[in-house]
Amino acid sequence: MTQPAPVPPVRSSDEAQGARRRPGRGYAWAAGILGAGIPAGLLWWLLAPGGQNLMSGDSALSSGTNSQGWLPRDLVLAGLFVFAGCLVAVLLAGRRDGGTRRMLLLSVAASAAAAVLAWQTGVLAGRWLGGPQDTSANASVAFSLRSLTVLVLWPAAVAAGFFVLRIMGLLRASVDQDPDDDGGDGRTRQ
Repeated sequence: MTQPAPVPPVRSSDEAQGARRRPGRGYAWAAGILGAGIPAGLLWWLLAPGGQNLMSGDSALSSGTNSQGWLPRDLVLAGLFVFAGCLVAVLLAGRRDGGTRRMLLLSVAASAAAAVLAWQTGVLAGRWLGGPQDTSANASVAFSLRSLTVLVLWPAAVAAGFFVLRIMGLLRASVDQDPDDDGGDGRTRQ
């Protein structure tokens, strides 16, 4: 008498598509994104007017009392956030489990937290490493962020970049399938 064939184990939809589910991998990914906020904040302080002002080098903008340096200070952080968000989107799209909704939401949430961490790191660097500022006239004299909407750019760039990469991947896959394929007999349909 022969034994019955073993029943294969039931798999989740993620495992059926080839992605292996490891419980700690998503949190390590989110921690890496969150940790990127600290160097982003330090880089903001190094490059922006009011901080070390390495980007422009204009000594007139280095003082926080010059209001013309306030907008470039915010724009430097905005550029860093857009770059970081696009980088996260590219890395997420390249992950084996990057196409899951869970990983996208985790990446966007971690990017939002990293943006706040970067902002606070830059402000803290301005307090510790910058000279004392008299903020009685305006709080923006000290190294700070005037437009808090800049904080939305990092997670928005992750979501938008991932969306664009997924659309490009779907378009590439549809082109690779060539709908005008004649079946290999050399004749074209008319």
